[in-house]
Amino acid sequence: QVQLVQSGGGFVQTGGSLRLSCTTSGSTYTFTSYAMAWFRQAPGKDREFVAGISRSGNTPNYEDSVKGRFTISRDNFKNLVTLEMNSLKPEDTAVYYCAARGYSATTDYKRYDYWGQGTQVTVSS
Repeated sequence: QVQLVQSGGGFVQTGGSLRLSCTTSGSTYTFTSYAMAWFRQAPGKDREFVAGISRSGNTPNYEDSVKGRFTISRDNFKNLVTLEMNSLKPEDTAVYYCAARGYSATTDYKRYDYWGQGTQVTVSS
C-alpha cells in the first residue's frame, strides 16, 4: 500500500505563486522506484498532465502551457515531490493531483498507480 499526501495550494491572484507538495509512504514502498507527476482537472474537463519527473530527478518534463512557469522537483531522501507554480493564470485553476508510477513518467493519467487526494488551486483574474 502506497499513500500520497498532498499539501499546499489555495487561492492566489493572477501573477502570484503557490507551492504544492506531495509526501509518500508505504510499508514496502521505495520512493526511488517511482516516477512522479502532477496532473490537474478543471470542472468539466479531463484530467491533464502538468509535469513529470523521473525516478532520479534528472529528467523533468512539462506540459507546454506551464513551461517556464512551473518547476517540478523531488527529494529522494525525504520521499517528497514538489511543484513550484509561478506567474499563475486563471486558466491554471483546477484540482491538482500528484501521482506515482513505476518505471518512467508518462503523460497518460491512466497509467499511474497511486494518487494523492487532490488540492484545489484557484487563480483569480
